[in-house]
Amino acid sequence: MSEHVTSANLTLFQSSNKKPPLLLPKFLLKKASYFSETELENINLAYYVACHAHDGQQRMDGSAYITHPEEVVSILLDYKMDQQSICAGFMHDVLEDSDISKNTLEKMFGKETISIVDGLSKLKKISFDNIAEKDANNFQKMALAMSKDIRVIVVKLCDRLHNMRTLDAMSKQQKLKIASETLYLYAPLAHRLGLYPIKTELEDLGLKFTKPEIYK
Repeated sequence: MSEHVTSANLTLFQSSNKKPPLLLPKFLLKKASYFSETELENINLAYYVACHAHDGQQRMDGSAYITHPEEVVSILLDYKMDQQSICAGFMHDVLEDSDISKNTLEKMFGKETISIVDGLSKLKKISFDNIAEKDANNFQKMALAMSKDIRVIVVKLCDRLHNMRTLDAMSKQQKLKIASETLYLYAPLAHRLGLYPIKTELEDLGLKFTKPEIYK
């Protein structure tokens, strides 16, 4: 795949009507059947950008990094989220993990999509280390206030859910920190938004790493 994903081609797609080859995995294409042809072209372009941004990068378990945004998008598709959310799901780590600029993405996808991506980047800057358990409710209010578009929170929750599903690759200390953060901050956020399947799975996985006996 990476042989097709080059900086030169990225610039070409940015400045013309030329479309990249269809790269979307079959399991995502099947789930994305509710989109129009034009919407699918934009989603495929977002996937192309993500492949370029994460080319050669790996996750802690040794898998190609692109598998993470693929799984995040898979969850978003289960909720029939719109085109902008799906594109943002593919590109949610692009600004941090590559030299592709916000301005470049905005020219390619428009302000609406990139505002979601940018909102996700801002949420990452909130440190759980500085938030006491008693302030979890304030964090949720702050996150919702920061995210003028509720889709930012939905994509973030799907991102967190896949990270929790793959937490075994982390160190014991990292597992405990991320799982605690999930239980106190993100599971309640999912509850606030009525995303009960996500809330339940986040709670189950959080207990798996914080209180394994209760989990069992």
